[in-house]
Amino acid sequence: MGKQMDAISPGLQQFIEAQPLFFVATAAPTGHVNVSPKGLDSLRVLGPRRVAWLNVTGSGNETAAHLRRSPRMTVM
Repeated sequence: MGKQMDAISPGLQQFIEAQPLFFVATAAPTGHVNVSPKGLDSLRVLGPRRVAWLNVTGSGNETAAHLRRSPRMTVM
């Protein structure tokens, strides 16, 4: 079961930065869910409550289309 954290601790930041792959999940207003693998050293921890990732284009870039309509995203 996943855990929800209030902030990214230094130890968790080290763990996150060591991962070669992560996933981003978004959903369209209609309920269509998209889970996309991401990688290529594109995720950065900017602070205890902030991350950034480079959304490189893929097959249709459904993540960006969903975020334009509804700014909800889960990073796994």
